[in-house]
Amino acid sequence: MRPVKREEILDYITYTEKRSELQSSVLKQKEPRRIHLGEYLTFLFENTDTVRYQIQEMMKAEQIVKEEAIQHEIDTYNELLGSKGELGCVLLIEIADANERPQKLKDWLGLQEKVYLTLDSGERIYAEWDKRQIDEEKLSSVQYLKFNTSGNAPKAIGVDHPGLQDEAELSDKQREALTEDLN
Repeated sequence: MRPVKREEILDYITYTEKRSELQSSVLKQKEPRRIHLGEYLTFLFENTDTVRYQIQEMMKAEQIVKEEAIQHEIDTYNELLGSKGELGCVLLIEIADANERPQKLKDWLGLQEKVYLTLDSGERIYAEWDKRQIDEEKLSSVQYLKFNTSGNAPKAIGVDHPGLQDEAELSDKQREALTEDLN
């Protein structure tokens, strides 16, 4: 997938003026790329437009104007994008009960190794993950994942961790959006 380039980024004041118009378009793109799996897992598959939106939102929130800081945001968010034949996503582990959260994140250590996409052929493609987010004692509630599908669109997403097992078929709209991201 094509990374976001510096010349595509608006200064935060211009972005603020155009935000409503830009936001509407991006939210439509995000909808089929947001996939819920069971009670606790949400996958946010990213593309160039959604990453550019995240960069613009950070610049607006932080009022970033220095060129070095802008480039840092671009480089950081571009890491979420998959390369050719890959899908990149953010996995949110959403445990609402603050009392349960620490134990579940400890119990689910290694979960990132057990997340997969299923292709039409039935093959499971397991996620690659950002090792900077792993701790020996607990799982981070936000994980950055990539799936090298060799350009093949997935039909399902799942997890086969001993403490958390689930799989969901993707809707036609979700499959269409992810197929578009692979091209």
